[in-house]
Amino acid sequence: MSATPSPSPAAPACPAPARGALAHRMASRPGSAPVEWRVIDGLAPYEETLAAMEARAEAIRAGEASECVWLLEHPALYTAGTSARPQDLVERRFPVHDVGRGGQYTYHGPGQRVGYVMLDLKRRSEDVRAFVCALEDWIIQTLAAFNVRGERREDRVGVWVKRPEKGAGCEDKIAALGIRVRRWVTFHGVSLNVEPDLSHFAGIVPCGIAEPRYGVTSLVDLGLPVTMPETDAVLRREFEAIFGPTINAP
Repeated sequence: MSATPSPSPAAPACPAPARGALAHRMASRPGSAPVEWRVIDGLAPYEETLAAMEARAEAIRAGEASECVWLLEHPALYTAGTSARPQDLVERRFPVHDVGRGGQYTYHGPGQRVGYVMLDLKRRSEDVRAFVCALEDWIIQTLAAFNVRGERREDRVGVWVKRPEKGAGCEDKIAALGIRVRRWVTFHGVSLNVEPDLSHFAGIVPCGIAEPRYGVTSLVDLGLPVTMPETDAVLRREFEAIFGPTINAP
């Protein structure tokens, strides 16, 4: 049995780039090619994928390739962003990769949908804050299609779900964001917990947030038997509502 996503309205345009209470559209300028959309089957090896992503971002900067989004899963691993603190690696249960994206320690693994987003902000808006808001909106709208209320927080990066059944003030992170922008081309992106093994997060302090009332969750953990293809379909629809049309990768 699977959950059936419902249509959700496109994120409205916003008048200013304040983070936390706004929605953003970041469609490319008229005449731009659609964003190439690729779903990669199986578990994508991290180092090879990272190298391919950086090469593609460079090709986009050079005008030799179109913008693109890659949806994939990685084998179980931890990544350390530019702000990662050694003490937040609690147990080295899986390989650890140092990466150039912003943020701290993050887990990737089977059952988690990673979206690498390679866009040229010169074709959209040279505003990194607005881009981060747009990524958050993308995930929030995707969750809304499954009747999950995802929220952003001014003091915590990512998308969060309130969990009052766990106690007063309890919230769980369901999606993480970590991006890098080089000469206005973005890479890295988002990760959405669909059905990962949540115990794997215990080896790190996710994103440096150690307070006991803040945990991690997934769509399946919230009682939604959502499949990865269902998630992908909604992710694509909601991406197009914010960033514009896509086309299947050749």
